[in-house]
Amino acid sequence: MKAVAITRFGGPEGIAVIDIPTPAPGPDEVLIATEAIGVGGVDVVIRRGDLAAYGFQEGHILGGEVAGTVAAVGEGVDPAWLGQRVWAFTGTGGGYVEQAIAPVGELVPLPGRLDAVDAVTLGSAGVVAHFGLAHARFEPGEAVLVRGAAGSIGIMTVQLAVKGKAGVVAVTASSPERGRRLRELGATHVLDRAGGEGHYDVIIDIVAGPAMPSFFDRLNPNGRLVAVGAVGGPPPADFGARLMAAFQKSMSFATFSAATVPEAARRAVRTEQFADEGLKAVVHEVLPLDRAALAHRKMDAGEVFGRIVLTP
Repeated sequence: MKAVAITRFGGPEGIAVIDIPTPAPGPDEVLIATEAIGVGGVDVVIRRGDLAAYGFQEGHILGGEVAGTVAAVGEGVDPAWLGQRVWAFTGTGGGYVEQAIAPVGELVPLPGRLDAVDAVTLGSAGVVAHFGLAHARFEPGEAVLVRGAAGSIGIMTVQLAVKGKAGVVAVTASSPERGRRLRELGATHVLDRAGGEGHYDVIIDIVAGPAMPSFFDRLNPNGRLVAVGAVGGPPPADFGARLMAAFQKSMSFATFSAATVPEAARRAVRTEQFADEGLKAVVHEVLPLDRAALAHRKMDAGEVFGRIVLTP
């Protein structure tokens, strides 16, 4: 079967389509004939080699979420899963394939109205947005800033902050057109990438990178900044000095990864969000699997609003 792997770390030219044997599911696993594959910011970070110190090596097959039909089940898996349409988390890789292995505990059945493309647009992003806001102790009426709001996580965070009755939902955007589209999703204020002059109770940061410490200046007293991504790279090593300089404002910084959320809780939120017809899945483009390098070029160029989805 076809798969997309990293042949060398760096730019999009370092990923390629390869042929590998179709895998067999092990105990507590299923094999999914993929219909849609999500392209995420973490895929880009892994491809660049930024996470090589964490064990990622050349030859790694990218992708963490797929949707499709269960084609085979491993030992200990209820045969009733066979033939079901599902969303699945494959882990930190293994998703850019025609047939993917996933743990049975990471499956969510798809409601009939939800197609596979929309499922991989909502699936991981919705959970990160939901629990990221919870990690920030967001309360109704508070002012929220979403930094890097044009990606799938940012778009879901905007929608969930609106549903949660935030007093202000501000976003950073790189163009007036992106700002307009984010307003259509509920944003009340559109700022440039520098963050403007406003102040916020909660900042959800998907970018990180060199400019992250400057956003501590945008926090109210007792404000909380939660980094849920790092598509702009790591922050400066001394970023905490900015917090210490404003010691009397009692501000907080935290990171958040959905890996710390119990499996059952993640599944419950995904099930609820998949059934919520008020949430919009924003798909930038659907590309065939063998054009994964083009998808990554678009991600690197900052062209993507929403999510790129690959289809086998």
